Amino acid sequence: MSIQLKENCKYAMLVPTSMGVRLTPENGQPVHSSDSFALYTTSAETNVASISSYLGLPVKVLTTFVKESPIAQIIKNNLASRHMDYEGPEVEQGDPWGYRHQFNIADSGYGSRGPRVHNDRAGEVGRTLNAKNFDLEQIFGEEGVQIVHLSGLIAALSPETSAFCLEIARVAKKHGTRISFDLNFRASFWVGREKELRENFTEIASVSDILIGNEEDFQLCFGIKGPEAGGKDIDSEIEGFKGLINRVKETFPNASVFATTLRQVISVNEHLWGAIMLEGDNWQVIKPRSITILDRIGGGDGFVGGLLYGILKGWEPEKWPQFGWATGAMATTFLTDYAQPADEEMVWSIWAGNARVKR
Repeated sequence: MSIQLKENCKYAMLVPTSMGVRLTPENGQPVHSSDSFALYTTSAETNVASISSYLGLPVKVLTTFVKESPIAQIIKNNLASRHMDYEGPEVEQGDPWGYRHQFNIADSGYGSRGPRVHNDRAGEVGRTLNAKNFDLEQIFGEEGVQIVHLSGLIAALSPETSAFCLEIARVAKKHGTRISFDLNFRASFWVGREKELRENFTEIASVSDILIGNEEDFQLCFGIKGPEAGGKDIDSEIEGFKGLINRVKETFPNASVFATTLRQVISVNEHLWGAIMLEGDNWQVIKPRSITILDRIGGGDGFVGGLLYGILKGWEPEKWPQFGWATGAMATTFLTDYAQPADEEMVWSIWAGNARVKR
């Protein structure tokens, strides 16, 4: 195995994140025509970490909360229910126009009507994440962390969170923690900060052990040429992605694992789902196959979570993307943004295509 994990650690995984809530209309209805909504706790980074936490590995979340906010209490209760430790300062709301947790308002779509997502991040308390509020030397040096998972969503959220992620990467590297970085490019986060963020993302990627992103992520974050558009068939498309990953590897030779998902949308409720991973010099390719979608949000995070779980468990590399493919597919069957596997067998049954009842 190309990734050697630090031993005797308190935490298998750590994620810095900005927590929020998601409002989703019932029965796949559009937001604008609905008056009944379900509320879920969400963040991309805890979506990833949920695979490990539900399957029994110790996970810690670094975040920040609005003091005495009922939404903050919902978030804390949710993280505890996911078996996650959490740490973060309590920030005063200030006034009615002060800090709050982000709101994500999204419908699932149905059939030929695609999902629509509206992010309301005004006053987001997570933008204040700062290394001075955490004892990173104690967390990484004394308690110990095997993998820290960083996301471009947090690395680009604000100048403060960018500096926070850079400091985490530096301290993690010093103490032998493996670094996973999912680029998660968002154009609106980069407006007016392109030079700064490219430099920051480049530094994080240069010390990362695991790099994850789609063709747009690598092109827009680093200017790395993507695959040729309009491949004649899936095999030529896969070869195009292999070329992209090889160019990423040349740019960031410190990393030993590179991964991306493959998705073709047939309808809202049917996708072709696949994945590509390069581990060392070894390719693992999962050609897209049909999965049934209840809600697509969180599928990519589910893939990353399963991939990292396989690494943490010390499995052979071939199994990492297989498990990730299945946890990603599983996430799209939940109304929450994250999969909640009961056990490994439930995941491997999805990989095997075994949907028979288990009694």
